[in-house]
Amino acid sequence: MPGREPAMDMLAMVGDVLPELSVVLGGVAVLVFALFAPRRLLAGAPLLALAAVLLSGVATFGQLGGAEYLTFADTYARDGSAAWAKLIVLAATAGVIGLSWPWFRTDPRHGEYYTLLLFSALGAILLAGATDLKQFVVAMLLSSATGFVLVAYHRRSSPASEAAIKYYLLGAFTSAAMLIGVAYLFGLGGSTTLPGLAAGLPAGGIGLVLGASLIILAVAFKMGAVPAHAWMPDVAQGAPAPVAAFVTSVPKVGAFLFLARLLLAIPPDAIDWRLLAALLAAATMTLGNLAALWQNDVRRLLGWSAVSQTGYGLMAIAALGVSDLATPALLFFLLAYVVGNVAAFGVVVELRGRTELAAYQGLARARPWMLGALVVAFLSFIGVPPLAGFFAKLALFAAAIEADYAWLAVVAAVNTVVSIVYYARVMAPAYFGELAAPVPALGRLPAAVTLAFTAGLVAFGIAAEPFLHEFAGALLLPD
Repeated sequence: MPGREPAMDMLAMVGDVLPELSVVLGGVAVLVFALFAPRRLLAGAPLLALAAVLLSGVATFGQLGGAEYLTFADTYARDGSAAWAKLIVLAATAGVIGLSWPWFRTDPRHGEYYTLLLFSALGAILLAGATDLKQFVVAMLLSSATGFVLVAYHRRSSPASEAAIKYYLLGAFTSAAMLIGVAYLFGLGGSTTLPGLAAGLPAGGIGLVLGASLIILAVAFKMGAVPAHAWMPDVAQGAPAPVAAFVTSVPKVGAFLFLARLLLAIPPDAIDWRLLAALLAAATMTLGNLAALWQNDVRRLLGWSAVSQTGYGLMAIAALGVSDLATPALLFFLLAYVVGNVAAFGVVVELRGRTELAAYQGLARARPWMLGALVVAFLSFIGVPPLAGFFAKLALFAAAIEADYAWLAVVAAVNTVVSIVYYARVMAPAYFGELAAPVPALGRLPAAVTLAFTAGLVAFGIAAEPFLHEFAGALLLPD
C-alpha cells in the first residue's frame, strides 16, 4: 500500500544504523545505571557496556555482504568499508573494557567512564561512515570531546592532566581549522555531501586547496599524523593505560576511512592529493621512528610508534584510485595495527602501568607470557611473518609500488629497519637483563584480554589472504 512506503523506508533507515543505535542506547543505559546504582553494584557498568558492544557487533555482522549504498540523503555510508571499520572499533572497545574493569575498579566514578568510552567509540564509527561534511564535524567533535575527558580521567595525576591539556589545545586548534575548511568546501561545491562535492567542486583554485588542506589537517590530528601529531606520545605516556590503548588506535580507524572518502570526492585534477598523502606518509613514519629511538619510557615509545604506524597507513591513501590493493591494504593495516596496539598496551595494564624502560629489565623471569605478548606486538609492528603486521605492510608496499610510489616503499622499508632498533631496546634487556624488583600483576582479566589480542595477531596473519580478498570488495563511495 502506498501509505506504508514512508514507514517502510524509515524502518529500513533505522536498520542501516542499528549498530550505531545499539552503542547509543548502551551508553545511555550505562549512564543511568551509574547514576542510580549503589557503589557496590557499579561493577555491572562494564557488563552493560560490553553487552552494548556485542549487540552492535551482531548488528554489524548482519550488514556484511549486503547491498552497499549511501543512506540518510547521502550523508552516511552503509558499505563494506564502514562495516569492517565498525567491527574493528567494536572489537578494540570490547578489549579496552576488559582492560579497564580492574584498572578503574577502585574509582568511585568508574561507571560513567564506560559511557564516555562507548560514545568515543561511536564517534569513530560515525567518522568511518560519514559521507557528509556536517556528519564529519559531529563525529570529530564527539570523538574528541570524549577523548579529552578520558585522557584526564585520573584527575589527581599530573601526567594525565598535562597530556589532556596538550590534547585539548591541539584539538581545539584543528577543530577551528576544520570548521573553516568545511565552510570553504561548502561554499565552493554548493553541497556538504561527498557525492555533491565530487560533482560541484571546481577543478582548481586557492579556495579548494585551502579548504581541503584545513580539513586534512583536522583529520591528521585524529590520526596522529604530521603536523598534528604532538599529542600522541604525551597521551600514550600520561593517560590511564587502558585509555591510551584506546585513544592511540581506535579514532584512527574512523579518520583513515573518512580521509579516503574525502580525497576520492575531490576532483583528481584539482589537487595532487596522492603526492600530498605520500609526502605526509614519509614525514610521519620518519619522524615517529626517529623520535622513538631516544625514548626511555615504554609508553612514550609506543606513542611515537603509533605516529610511525600512521605513516605506513597513509601509503594506502596515496594509492587510492590507482591501485586495487589500496582499500584492502588500508583495512587490513587498520585491523593489524589496532589489535597489536591493544595487545601492547594490555601488557602495560597487566603490569600496573610500568612505564620506565629500566622497569622491563629481566621481565622474562617474572612474567614470561606477558613479555611474549609484548614481543609479538612489536614484531607485528615491524612486520615479521607470519604475524598480521607482516601481511599488512606487504599489502601497503605492493599498493604503493603499483601506484608508482616505489620511492615511498623504499622509505618505508628503511623506516622499518630503523624501528627494529628501538623495539630491541625494550626486548633485549627484558630477556637478558637481571630482574631488579618484583613485578606486580593487575589480574587475570587484563592478562586474558592481552593474550587474546596477541593470538589475534597470529590468527589474522595466518588468515590474511581471505581477509584481504573480503576487503577487496569493499567500496568507499558507493552509489
